[in-house]
Amino acid sequence: MTEWAWRNWYLVPYGIWLVLFVIAPIVFLLYESFLDIDGHWTVANYEKVLTPIYLKMMAYSFWYAFLITLVSLLIGYPTAYWLTKTRHKQLWLLLLILPMWVNLLLKVYAFLGLFGTYGLANALLQTLGVGPRQLLFTDFSFVFVSVYIFIPFMVLPIFNALEELPPSLIDAARDLGASAWTTFRRVVFPLTLGGVKAGCQAVFIPALSLFMITRLVAGNRVITLGTAIEQHFLVTQDWGMGATIAVVLMAAMAVIVVLTGTGRKEGSR
Repeated sequence: MTEWAWRNWYLVPYGIWLVLFVIAPIVFLLYESFLDIDGHWTVANYEKVLTPIYLKMMAYSFWYAFLITLVSLLIGYPTAYWLTKTRHKQLWLLLLILPMWVNLLLKVYAFLGLFGTYGLANALLQTLGVGPRQLLFTDFSFVFVSVYIFIPFMVLPIFNALEELPPSLIDAARDLGASAWTTFRRVVFPLTLGGVKAGCQAVFIPALSLFMITRLVAGNRVITLGTAIEQHFLVTQDWGMGATIAVVLMAAMAVIVVLTGTGRKEGSR
């Protein structure tokens, strides 16, 4: 065995894993996307995905993913900034990560109880004199629960970017007479943009394909591409159409990764 082979033998398990669980499923989806419900070769699935009903569904998916990402960023950045200033930052970070250890389905079912007619949220509204409201099966509940689930994925990369920011740069900006807002706008935010991009990727991409939350919390009021994929694979048994939507979704995710990717030059600053 050559020296190169001995040096890189540990890549073999990774290569096998990559082929079996990444490349093979993608090839399977591509193959299935060219089959109709009867198993015949066709390109009609790709023609159908460009019809108004699917384009509207795609627009809804991108809109809600954008909204979830935006709200997560507006909450996540100040949270990450505050965490870097706290005395026991590791403890607070652990408390933020802790809900990620709980099964996603359990967290969603917990919100069904909290937002239900006799749940804690309506009990609080009743105490405040507002009266009970329909909180479940609304756009608000869908976005709220999604943000709650994805917020750690936004906070963590921003927190790491803020932690790596040299304090001397902030001190230099203040010594030169820059206000707190100017320092944030001209120094802090540009130098932590890599963390912001990573957080947006980590939230936007999975939010684009949500289906379980749309079923349980939004009550099918919100229809996304993820819901359509689940419907075609599990209900209508039209695997070809489901695979076609999945391929389109993967292509959209790849474009997002390229557009929001951080270059080597930026990451090395």
